[in-house]
Parts: sequence; structure tokens; C-alpha cells
Amino acid sequence: MYLQHFGLRHPPLGKDGVELWDDGGLGHLGERFNWLLQSPGIGLLTGEPGVGKTAALRHLTCALNPHRHQVIYLAETDFGRTDLYRGLARALGVEPAYRRAQLWRDIKNRIHELVDGKQLTPLWIIDEAQNLPPEFFRDFPAFLNFAFDARDLITVWLVGHPSLAQTLERAPYAALHSRIQVQVKLKPVVERERFAAFIQHGLKAAGCPHTLLADSGIELLRQASKGLPRQAGLILCTAMRLAVPQGLNHLPDALLEQAIEELR
Repeated sequence: MYLQHFGLRHPPLGKDGVELWDDGGLGHLGERFNWLLQSPGIGLLTGEPGVGKTAALRHLTCALNPHRHQVIYLAETDFGRTDLYRGLARALGVEPAYRRAQLWRDIKNRIHELVDGKQLTPLWIIDEAQNLPPEFFRDFPAFLNFAFDARDLITVWLVGHPSLAQTLERAPYAALHSRIQVQVKLKPVVERERFAAFIQHGLKAAGCPHTLLADSGIELLRQASKGLPRQAGLILCTAMRLAVPQGLNHLPDALLEQAIEELR
């Protein structure tokens, strides 16, 4: 109802948006992302919940040639390590073996077939990686050892909260940490001018032809969302829903305050 009322194609700052705002951060990630496509290895992407990590990677993978890269996305990480490898096996078209040793061999043989036979490089994105079991972090380097550790055949992105980076710096995971080739941290949009530009871009990309918020309203939104895109989008959509029964075609500060209160 509120989309029609405000003439929007999709929720502002929502998952349906295809035009991501970028004033440098996304470009930096895209550059590092391409590095690992050209030279397979491990990338680490961290940031606060709602900062846009998954949206950024979804945007980048949409542009990939499916004949060159097979994208495997995993977000169910709060399981045992064998379950994680079984999920990878199924995504690669391999029937998961019961024993982990055989499971590893079957997966690695399949990766060899894809890379050498089809020139297809797997790209494994592990989201919510802060929930991965410690034993996965410990033995993952051994899994990545191909041909006497002379070849890198799969690109892996570990994606998670800032605590993930701190975890991987611990001594028990030194082997895995030493294999990380790229580290990127996405940060909230906290500066006033950047945040205002971000909100205006989000509204315009959703189809809004005019400004819905006063400068004071944008500042309210910035402070309440702490610069996190997901939270800012929730507040905006809640305020728009509240505006419909009142017949408003803009979002006054009082309405934003009401939306912020409802989401607390």
C-alpha cells in the first residue's frame, strides 16, 4: 500500500534495489573481489549487522559469467563442520560420503574436474561465518591444500561480524589466517553529508521523484539508524506505512520519531 502511495517501485534501501550506493567502499570491495577471482584464495569481509555485506556480494556475483565461476552461497553456519562440507558437496553435484575423509576426497576431486576439465572456478561464500565451529577454522587450511599445496583452485569469502576477524587472529587459527589474501571491512555511513547522499540515492533508486524528508528528518534517521542501511530502511518503511492513513506525501519529523519508537 505505501509503495503505491509514494509511487515507489520497491522499498527504499531494500533487498529489491539493484542500484547500490557507492562513494568508494563498494568499489574497493569490488576491486578486491576481482583479485580473488583472478587468483583464487580466501577473502575476509566483516562489518556490523545490517551494514550491507551480503547485499554487496550479491551485487558483485550477479555480474559473474556462470561459465567461468560457480557461485555457492552458504548462510546456515551454526552446524558441525561435516554438515558444512556436505552442503558444499551437494552444491558441487557430489553425493556426500558418510566419512569426512572420503567426503573431502570426493569434493576435492570434483573441484579438480571443474577447474581442469571445464575451466570453472568455484566461489564459496560463507555468510554468518562468525558462527562457524572452531574445528572448521582449524582444519579448513588442510582442506584447501591441493597438489602438495602448489595450487589454489577455489575462492572462498568468509563473511561475518567484526568479531570474526578477532577470532581468526587467535593462535589456534594461525594457519587459516595466514592464507587470507584480502581483508575488507564495511563501515556504517555515519558522516552527515555522506548519510544524506546515501538516503537521497536510496529514495531516488526506489522511484521517489522528490524529497520526502527535511534535513532535520535525515539527521533523526542518521542518529537512530547509526548509519546502518538495514536499520535506516526499516525506519523509512515504517514511517511510510504510518503516513498512508494520514494522507501525507512526505515524512515529517514527528512521524519519523513515531516510527523510531515503534521499532525499539
